[in-house]
Amino acid sequence: MLRYTLMRLGIFAGCLVVVWGLVYSGIAPRGLGDSNYMWVVLLSLLISAPISFVVLRKERDRASAQVVARVERTKANLDANRSQEDAAVDEAVRGGARGQAS
Repeated sequence: MLRYTLMRLGIFAGCLVVVWGLVYSGIAPRGLGDSNYMWVVLLSLLISAPISFVVLRKERDRASAQVVARVERTKANLDANRSQEDAAVDEAVRGGARGQAS
């Protein structure tokens, strides 16, 4: 998951550098007034999103599989804890019923 995030940030940083160079060289339009930095960041986000979607497909699938495995493991642990609690409650109820029968 960390690898995917770092790769995604790398693609964004590359797009940011390219867009910044295009804007300051005059090839791409500048933002209005003081919004130039916001313009560069937004344009970089807009460009990096589809690039990341296509280029990082395999890495995204790998990260998704890790998340699914982690969720399944957590569900299994919760079920195991629930069954242990149920067994303890059942034992306490049986022990209480035996104590009342005496």
